[in-house]
Formats: sequence, structure tokens, C-alpha cells
Amino acid sequence: MADKLILNVIHRPEMVPEYAETAMKNDGNGTGGHGALLQESLDIFRLQQEIAHKNGIKTTIQMTYASLFNDEAVALAKEHHAAYGDEISLTLLGLPCEQFREKYKTKDFCIWMFSKEDKIAIVHDVFELFFERFGFYPESTGSYYLDAFLINHIKENYPSVKCAVATCFEEGPKAYHTCNNSWYTLMDGGPWNPWIPSKQNTHAPAANEAEDSGIVAIPHLSRDLIACYDGNGSNFGTHPQNVLRGMIYEGDQYPYLYNLIDQYRHLARYNRGFCYNMMFVGPGWLNKLGRWEAPHSLLVKSYEDGMAYYAALKENGLLVDMTMAEFADHYRETHTYEQPECALWRDILYGSQKQHFWYCDPYMRLTLDMNQGGAIIDLRPYAAKLEIPVGIGTKHVQDVSYPFLIQANYRAGYFTHYAGEGTVKSAKVAYGGEETDLCLCRTKAHFSEEGNTRVVTLDPVEVVLSGVTASIQTVYRFVEGSSKIEVRRNVLSVSEPDAKLTIREYVTACYGTTEYPEDMTGIVLSVGDGKGREETIEYAYKCREAAMDSASYARAVVPQINTALSVEGEGCAFIREGYAFSPMFTLGMEAQRGEKETLVTWLSLAKEN
Repeated sequence: MADKLILNVIHRPEMVPEYAETAMKNDGNGTGGHGALLQESLDIFRLQQEIAHKNGIKTTIQMTYASLFNDEAVALAKEHHAAYGDEISLTLLGLPCEQFREKYKTKDFCIWMFSKEDKIAIVHDVFELFFERFGFYPESTGSYYLDAFLINHIKENYPSVKCAVATCFEEGPKAYHTCNNSWYTLMDGGPWNPWIPSKQNTHAPAANEAEDSGIVAIPHLSRDLIACYDGNGSNFGTHPQNVLRGMIYEGDQYPYLYNLIDQYRHLARYNRGFCYNMMFVGPGWLNKLGRWEAPHSLLVKSYEDGMAYYAALKENGLLVDMTMAEFADHYRETHTYEQPECALWRDILYGSQKQHFWYCDPYMRLTLDMNQGGAIIDLRPYAAKLEIPVGIGTKHVQDVSYPFLIQANYRAGYFTHYAGEGTVKSAKVAYGGEETDLCLCRTKAHFSEEGNTRVVTLDPVEVVLSGVTASIQTVYRFVEGSSKIEVRRNVLSVSEPDAKLTIREYVTACYGTTEYPEDMTGIVLSVGDGKGREETIEYAYKCREAAMDSASYARAVVPQINTALSVEGEGCAFIREGYAFSPMFTLGMEAQRGEKETLVTWLSLAKEN
């Protein structure tokens, strides 16, 4: 299997296809078109299945609640399971139908947004109806998002379930804003590739068997890891109609789609041969009225072409198609809990030569931006394993995002205005009264492995300060099973050999899930030497600073997200409190280094109760 792209193709026979119901409510005579809509949905589902099977690709058929009331849809699923080996699965999408609305008296349809009592009732209804129609319980399920309570409840009551579509990657404020502020599915901060969710929080991978929720999770769509971070991910996925919605095509050609699939194939290079892709398309995306400016014929052609590309890869021994349940078994056999997911991703859309490096394990998710000198521009503290109840009756009805400590798009990053700071992890270099930030130095990254350590080595950058030229190289080291990142700043050369540069390793951070600031009261900043000396600042928006020579750490305890963030090393540790206009905090370690010398620090995350 190594280096072969593993493919999940998932189809769902929606009786009321997403986005199509409104457009088709009336036929040409102004009378109800529900019957025509239902038949079109089944025809499109049948077409999707036909295209997949023609190309030798097996599918996972995710039955919706509405489809379980339809004899034709049930018969089709049984027929294709017997003839092609397709898995008959169950999705918690597609809840809305006459039966559902009559029973629950609501227009809500996002399972994670319901009250705990309704979640339990709905899961029972849907799973028992599935059993009634098929005589067995499903091995996989899914939704746009499944919160930890739902996953735990499903696994406890329906233990056959081993796989689930569990979140949309970066489906947060960016998607919300591009939907006229009307798409209340806020779920930033999760993995982009398959993972085993922890019992505490779906986004945060399990670190061991005790945290294991019992399922393997897959993302809802495989997306462009640069384009969807900077913009609306719904335009940048291996779902062919996403590419059409993003208008990333000319005529009837869409090379970006194939480049994106190949980017996911390329991830084998960073994950010991493992690479994965999923395509998940409901009938509404291929409806006969067309979508956006694309006619029905182009919608269908894009789907046929996408599936043909997968078929060609399979024919050449470069792809293996699996059902969701088959994939869950394979993932369990080939992955350990602490095994990280890595992606060195380059811009394939705009030609900017931009690179991001993504890293995810049970303790953190982070992103390095090589356009900003390899600075960390996104950091999620999975080590905290935040238990966040969601849905009606909780404090998080819609926003299920995993909080960040660093998020360059929501909290500015290095490039900000004259007042205040943004969140970023970088280093400043000073000499002779002049200073620069490595965020200003574009670079490129190279990935390697040393035993159980993943290494990201950046191309050296050149800085000129007070007439002295220095070449500095940054290396990040990620030790498997550790919640610390080693950061090495190697001074390769200095034009004046005896000159000593001052290197200030720093992180500016806060916490939150959106662009809007949170209350920082209660955060405690400290510097210490680990031998009894310590100075602290209790956050009160007073712009205070503290520093300590011969120290070993600068730390922030953020009780709101049960997290401790530290910069560790040897040198002068410093902390800085923010103010109301710039509600951040800064931690750092400062030391002098000359030619052929290295400053080594660690960025550490820990759960803090």
C-alpha cells in the first residue's frame, strides 16, 4: 500500500438535495415540484454510482434519514452492495424531510447543534430505521461535524460503527463570511487528514488507548491546504464541483483539480508512504438546473473526468479504492496514536511559490509559513484536550472550533499596523542598534526524518545589521510523542567573525476561535530558572514586562483553554503583557550567538487544569 493514494468515494441519495430544494420548489406552471425533485435526486445518485462503477471504483453509500423511507433508494443500495461491494453506510446529514419535521418540529438539520436530548433521540431514530430497512447496523456514519458526545454515544450504543466523517477542515469564519454571514457552521482547527478522535474532543487526536473514541475519523472533503487557509475552503477541494464553484477552470478544463489530487498523492513523501483522498458529493451538486454559471453538462463532465483520473491512477498501480469501513481497518493496522501527520504544501493555484508546512499529532496542530521566514502562523493546543459541549443548551450552540493560541488571519500575524501586535512565533535578530524580524525573510523548507523525529530545515536567510551581514538558518524538530518543538537558529556565518548577534526567540499569542478578542483576565505570565526564582504577571491589560537573566523558561497559563504555553531554553527569559487595543501576550528567550553557534529553544504545550 505504501505510496498508493487511498481513495474514499462517498455518495448519498438525498431525497431533498442540498441547495436544490429552493430552486425546484415550483415547476413551470407554478405548482409543487417535490415529486420531480425526488426523482431527479435518485437519477443523479444513480448516475454518480454508474460513473464510479464504470471506472472500477467502489463507493460508500451513505443513506440519509429521508432516503430510508424511500423503497427505490433502499433497493439501489442493496443492489450495488451485492454487485460492486459498495458499503451501505448511514449519514446524519439529510435529516430534513416530512417525517423528521413532523416529529421534531424544527427546521434545524445540523446534528451537533441539537440539544443533548434531541441528539440521543435522533441517533436512535435514524440507526433503528436503518436496521429495519437493511437488517444490520452500519459500520460508518458522518456529518459535517460530529461532536465528542455524539461520537461517544454512537460508539457505545452502536459499536459496529468504526469510521465517520467528523469535521470540515477550516470551515470557520472564512466560510461564514463568504456565505453572506449566514452559514453557521464554525469548525476551524481540526485535522486535514484521517485521525482517531479523542473521547474529549473530536478535533483533538487521541494520544493513547484510554483517549480513543473507538472510531477512525475522516474529513469532509480533501482541501487545498494553502488556498483554504487564506480563503473559503469550499472553493478548493477534490470535490470537482467545488473547483467549478471556485471558478478555477477555463472552458471545460480544470487542471487545478488534478494538481490538487496529485498534491495529496505527494503527501506520501512526508508520511512514510501514506496518502489519502476523499470525494464526497451529494446529488444537489449535479442538478439539472446547473450551479453557478456552470450548466448541467459541465457538472457531469467534471465528475466523469475526476473519476476517470482516479481510474487511471488505479490502473497504473498508484491508487487503491476502499470503503469507509475498509479504510478504518487499514488505518488502525498501519498507524500508531502518536504518529504525526505532516504536509509540506506549496501553492498550486496562484503561482506564488508560497509554502506552508502543516503538522498534526495528539498534542498540537500548527502551520509554518515560509513566506514569513518559517514563522508559526497557526497553533492549536490539542494537549489540553478541551471538553467543549456543543449544541442547544450549551455555551457553544454553533461555534465548535478548537481554540487557537496563534492564528495569523484572525489575529493579524507579523504584518500589522503601527499599533499593537499580531499572533506569531518567530525570532528577532539585533546588532549595533539595528533589529529585524525573520518574518521579513522569505525562505523555502525541506523535510527529512531522523528516527522518530520529523525535521523541517529552512534555507538560510541573510540579514544586514549596522553593516554586518549574517547568514541564519532555522531548523524545526518534532519528536514523536512529545508536546515540545525544538527550534534551532544556526548562525552559519557573520561578516565580522567576532561579532555577536542578539537573537530574541519569541511567541506572541492569545486565545480564541474568531476574529473577535476574548477576555484575557486570569492569564498568568511568568519567567523563572526552574530552581526557585520566578517572577509573575497576572494579566490586567497594563502593558507590564518582566525579564530574568540565567533563566530557563517564559510561560503563560491560559485557564480559559486549560493550556500552558512555554518558551524554554537558556538565556534571558522575558514576558510582556498586552493592553486593551492589543490583547496579546509575548513570551521569549534572548541570547547572544556568533558565527558557527546555535540558539536552541523549545516551544512547549501542556494541559493546565
